[in-house]
Amino acid sequence: MAACYHPEAHFTDPVFDLHGSKIGAIWTMLTERAKEFRIEFRDLTIRGDTGHAHWEAWYLFSATGRSVHNVIDAEFQFRDGLILRHIDRFGFWRWSRQALGWPGVLLGWSGSLRRKVRATAAENLESYVAGQKL
Repeated sequence: MAACYHPEAHFTDPVFDLHGSKIGAIWTMLTERAKEFRIEFRDLTIRGDTGHAHWEAWYLFSATGRSVHNVIDAEFQFRDGLILRHIDRFGFWRWSRQALGWPGVLLGWSGSLRRKVRATAAENLESYVAGQKL
């Protein structure tokens, strides 16, 4: 995945808002650390410089060891044969219930939990990137 992104790429989903090389780093980090990881995709369409896909990921969430089945709809914009914009949409509350258990059930709808998850994910990515440069 890392090689599929344009140098000026922008990726967003309910957890991440990334630019450039950080996008490749997140995919590399997630796939290296993933346990019981599986991805399936379907409904791929490309028209001109845009595309859409539906994909699903199954994995154990590393922080809790809980099983997650994330259902994602993606939109893409391409430039020079590479992904320039990538937007993944999934239900954060659905994801948080699976990944976090009761805290996700009770607070998954709240902005405060989403901000906490975003901050933790950003810290994990920064640590991973820093470790790669050593």
